[in-house]
Formats: sequence, structure tokens, C-alpha cells
Amino acid sequence: MANELPNGAGNGDAMAPSMSALIQYTKDFSFENPKAPRALGQQQAQQGPQMSLQVNVSSSALGDNDYETVLRLEGKAELENETLFAFDLSYGGVFRLLNVPEEHIHPVLVIDCARLLFPFARQIITEAVQNGGFPPFYVPPIDFAALFQQRMQEFQTQQGAPLA
Repeated sequence: MANELPNGAGNGDAMAPSMSALIQYTKDFSFENPKAPRALGQQQAQQGPQMSLQVNVSSSALGDNDYETVLRLEGKAELENETLFAFDLSYGGVFRLLNVPEEHIHPVLVIDCARLLFPFARQIITEAVQNGGFPPFYVPPIDFAALFQQRMQEFQTQQGAPLA
């Protein structure tokens, strides 16, 4: 009894699924401020700029247990049909998955790994926008599980569609 670990952790957990972040990095990044310095004075307009954001998550196998997940955030701010700023960030990480059942690998990569990468990608964008002379743009929280479910439904709809 003295050799047992609390919460049932012990020899039975040797095969428990695990995920480790090995490295994370900026894979590609672009920030555009096409109307500077003129656009910096437009910030005082009574109505704020129209913001758009696109999110994409991709993954690929690197080895037996190692995978790359890339979170891509692309967005822009427009005022009166002129682009104030635009950004495109691909932020990646290499993750090691052990004892994860095959059917769970893809969801873990595009949900859990993306969730781990997100705060760092968000910070890069916030700082770039601020360094571009604009108020900080905070990328809103992203529900990666809902995004995954939406993409799976879209994929199933496309697969189920009759061929033309």
C-alpha cells in the first residue's frame, strides 16, 4: 500500500496516452501596412474598421510518433473599403504523441495542439499590429473543437454529394 501512487497512478499508466510539445516556431509571417502613414490618421474615424479573420489548422506526420501542426491566422482591417493592415501568420509546432489510438490522432493534432499554439500566435499578431502603429488587435478565442466538427460536417457533406 505504501508503494502505490495517489489517484490510481501506477504501473497501469505506462500505456496512457500522452502528448509532448517538442518545439514551436513561426513558419511564415507577413504584416502589411499598405497605406502608412496616411492610414494611421484614419484610426480616429467614428466607426471602427471592419475586421476579418480566417483560421485554418493543418497537420502532417513527421515520423512514427512525431507530428507537425500548423495554425494559420489570416486577417485584415478595412475602413471605407481601404485596407488599413493585413496579416498572415503560419505558426507551427512539433508534437510527440504516444499511445494515442489511431482514430484520435487527427483530432488531438487539430484541436489540442492548435489550442496550445494559439496563445503564442495571438501574441505575435497583437504585437505586429501594435508595432504597425495601430491599437492592439486581440484575436478572439477560438473553439478548435467546434471548428473541427464544422470541418468534418463539411467534408461529409462533400463526400455524400452526388457526382456530376
